[in-house]
Amino acid sequence: MLTPHSESDAAYVIRTAAAEGKTLALRGGGTRAGFGNAVEPAQSVSSRGLSGIVDYEPAEMVMTVKAGTPVAEIEAALTANRQMMAFEPMDHRGIMGTSGEPTIGGVFAANVSGPRRFVAGAARDSLLGICFINGQGEAIRAGGRVMKNVTGLDLVKLLAGSQGTLGFLTEVTFRVLPVPQTVETIAISGLDDAAAAKAMAAAMALPVEVSGAAHLPQTVKSRFIGGALPEGEATVLRLEGLAASVSVRAGKLAAVMEAFGPITRLGPEESLMLWREIRDVHPYADGTLKPLWRVSVGPSVGHQLVAALRLEAGVDAFYDWQGGLIWMRMEADPEAELLRRYIRALGGGHATLLRASDAMRAHAPAFEPLPDAVAALSARVKQKLDPAGIFNPGKMG
Repeated sequence: MLTPHSESDAAYVIRTAAAEGKTLALRGGGTRAGFGNAVEPAQSVSSRGLSGIVDYEPAEMVMTVKAGTPVAEIEAALTANRQMMAFEPMDHRGIMGTSGEPTIGGVFAANVSGPRRFVAGAARDSLLGICFINGQGEAIRAGGRVMKNVTGLDLVKLLAGSQGTLGFLTEVTFRVLPVPQTVETIAISGLDDAAAAKAMAAAMALPVEVSGAAHLPQTVKSRFIGGALPEGEATVLRLEGLAASVSVRAGKLAAVMEAFGPITRLGPEESLMLWREIRDVHPYADGTLKPLWRVSVGPSVGHQLVAALRLEAGVDAFYDWQGGLIWMRMEADPEAELLRRYIRALGGGHATLLRASDAMRAHAPAFEPLPDAVAALSARVKQKLDPAGIFNPGKMG
């Protein structure tokens, strides 16, 4: 493990590897270790030596930090000023069975986004500027501290979610938002997956600003907040904001949702715990290597996908993002071909294999195959930024 402590050190390491034809596994805190397709071992380079808050003005709601800064350190600084990262990045340690500390560079490199994603945007939507080292060992700066500065903005978006295949992040600048004064959750009991999809769609159509919408089937529901949810399946809807506003909006939402099933209202403490567990995929942080998929489809068809797979494979699942994100655990084989065939039949989407044994990852493509035109464009971008192909060979989508 190489751990450079400056941008110039990182550039030297990468230039040397490119000259010697060696591949590099770029990583932050190693909390997503094991993600991607199995490849020959490469030299690991960690950003953990590049740590610290560079600039933070709470009044501007913008923060600049070195890429290896622990997420916990950033959250502590934000909490002290009642601010937050709106995209609420998940912690992968539970589902991946890893240790270490999540880093902010890793968050943006993987575009890690939580339950608020469908209303607040992904991690990349908060990213304003970056510094990174390309595959030739050149330091590149793109973007700025405000969205009006569009210089290099395309590079900012390209690096976010690239899984470390295009460059080694050394510094990031991103927007933050105030923490909501309070939070409440409306839970509807006893809905099957199809009925839950209709209820969530109805909730999102109301002018009440739902900031979280998830459905927890009976197979997983008891594993959330110590089994404190009411009996039966739980369809949960989050409201955030000023206390008086949340109270009024929760009343309106509950009145409409009563037509779907029995209603329970969860207060701030229970709500915070519930949505943190949904964010971190708590039911599948089970210490196993059972294949775990992150599936993105249209919110109205997710339940059809799960129903079809249940007829042919051992599968357990729950839904986030109003049903548009499905966390799906297989009991045995990943069933990659079957899963992706059904996704295509239901109008398209993508499936990413987050967790599986080495043997399974050797034959099941972790990333959704790209259409020919997109694959050609991606190859050109990769050739431009990493011409020798030295970065993260096992994480090419």
